[in-house]
Amino acid sequence: MTGEHDNDFQQYQALDLKIAKALQIEVPELNMPELPDIDASGVTPLPARKRPMTPVWFAIAATVVLAASISVRMSGVFESHGTLADEILAHIDHEPGALRVTDIPVSDDRLARAVPASLGVYERGESLITYAEPCVINGSLVPHLVMQGQYGPVTILLMPDEKVAEATPIDGKNVKGVILPVGDGSIAIVGDRDAPLEPIKENVLTSVSWTT
Repeated sequence: MTGEHDNDFQQYQALDLKIAKALQIEVPELNMPELPDIDASGVTPLPARKRPMTPVWFAIAATVVLAASISVRMSGVFESHGTLADEILAHIDHEPGALRVTDIPVSDDRLARAVPASLGVYERGESLITYAEPCVINGSLVPHLVMQGQYGPVTILLMPDEKVAEATPIDGKNVKGVILPVGDGSIAIVGDRDAPLEPIKENVLTSVSWTT
């Protein structure tokens, strides 16, 4: 039995020596090979890709263009391409409240504000003026008056900067009138289609004098 134990011991001892020798083996240091230098002067860089405009930016651009367009139109760069008669009819259509039937005249102060002394003088006399406000015709501020006539309200527009060569008719759907040359300007008179305008023409022409 003792011989067998000695034999096993010697085998274990020999195995330990082999393991010890294996652990003592030096492992060489790993060296990476040097890469050659590359000349990049002949290499063409790829162009950077531009990001497309997103719908948000398109919306912002459209808003800016729209705002600029509105600003230009409000500033009066785009002028009306219609006739002076068309402009007058459109203005009357947009102010229906001015044509109310009433027997209450405007005050002298209101009439003076609508017809400033720098523009002209309007002597109302016995005329019943029930509306007097400045308004815009073809980009110019002009007095807009309403006189109560036999057949209803009559619109009177005093336009010292709108020169016409001769009397020009105004023909609307429910109204008729005329643009009369007065000095270097003109006066528009518009009333109901059945209203006789001759007496009103004479009254207005003798009541207005330009100071411009």
